[in-house]
Amino acid sequence: MIAQQTLEEYAKIALEVGVNLQKNQILILTCPIEGADLAREVVKHAYEMGAKKVTIKWSDDFINRTAMENESLETLQEVPQYTIEQCKYEVDNKVAFLFITGAKPSLYAGIDTNKIKVSNMARMKALHFWGESRSTNYCRWTIISYPTVGWAKEMFPDDDDQTAVKKLWAGIEKAMRLDQPNPTEAWIKHIALLQKRSEFLNENSFDYIHLLSKNGTDLKVGLANGHIWNAAGETDQDGLPFTANMPTEEIFTAPHKHNVNGIVYSAMPLCLHGTIVDDFSLTFKDGKIVDFTAEKGYETLKNAIETDEGSHHLGEIALIGKNSAICSQHILFYNTLFDENASCHLAFGNGYPTTVKDGVNMDEEQKDANGLNSSLTHIDFMIGTSDIDIFGVKANGEKIRLFADGEWII
Repeated sequence: MIAQQTLEEYAKIALEVGVNLQKNQILILTCPIEGADLAREVVKHAYEMGAKKVTIKWSDDFINRTAMENESLETLQEVPQYTIEQCKYEVDNKVAFLFITGAKPSLYAGIDTNKIKVSNMARMKALHFWGESRSTNYCRWTIISYPTVGWAKEMFPDDDDQTAVKKLWAGIEKAMRLDQPNPTEAWIKHIALLQKRSEFLNENSFDYIHLLSKNGTDLKVGLANGHIWNAAGETDQDGLPFTANMPTEEIFTAPHKHNVNGIVYSAMPLCLHGTIVDDFSLTFKDGKIVDFTAEKGYETLKNAIETDEGSHHLGEIALIGKNSAICSQHILFYNTLFDENASCHLAFGNGYPTTVKDGVNMDEEQKDANGLNSSLTHIDFMIGTSDIDIFGVKANGEKIRLFADGEWII
């Protein structure tokens, strides 16, 4: 369905603009079995770039759901030693990670939420070092997507499989700038614009961000001490550039875990561990979630918030205009990679050490003292309505309007 030339361009962007694969580096590729055509192009281009080795980890919705349905709680809590050793090998060798996603959004709908929680908690605890290698930019990593039938039918249930996949691919193609005459050049220009805005935010060093929407959102998000606004075009700990999320439209930083107050309402549904959570709100006092509601997926949201102490606090605030390449399509992707980039969003859970000065060198006590949150989880949720107003407020009380009616004005 996807033209060969487009597949080649997609693989090129993912490896060159995304993970920035280096000669003699190992690439770990995770991909749904339906995306084999894209995986082949990635493997081919990776070796052309001089990759030392490419290892593929295949995923399949049917197998994943069947396992979740049938395995016991005891089995779901087991993380084999060989899995841990493999992840240690990947970190020790500073591999490049490329994740191709495409799972059905409601994959685990109807399954006991406790089983999902237990399984996720076990992996997060056993492989915390593996996730930390990416959150600290020790290893370069990129996430992209492939239009699978399960995902497409969730978005377009009234269409046949082929039509649904075609519509989903059209959305991905535009979001990834693959519809541009020179996609790589388009990405370079896009990254430059995001970095220019992040520089403005860093120069002003705001004390907190005030979010206001007609749906009732009225939230003051204090920012961590020494916070840094980041955008596309990050650098790893060796100084090599990469782009973690593709597509990406966000400029993000670390909230102060003890200085968030008010209430925020969701602007879009959230697909969380294969379950849809919708029409929800979170209330904060002194940085902690003290109340929450959800018209749909309440138990799933509850389990996520109760992962650990850190999951009761924010780890990220990200700003995105409503006229972005994703938001302007007016499509709900039911996929956080896309939907979070269609809307300003927050995340409860772990904060990125790279969003605080010297954060990668801080121990847990230092992180807490500077307001950088720590948690086993990191859950993005969308709060950017089309009418959201956003203000940056400095310590001296000076207020600068950043957004008016959902769009940047700087």
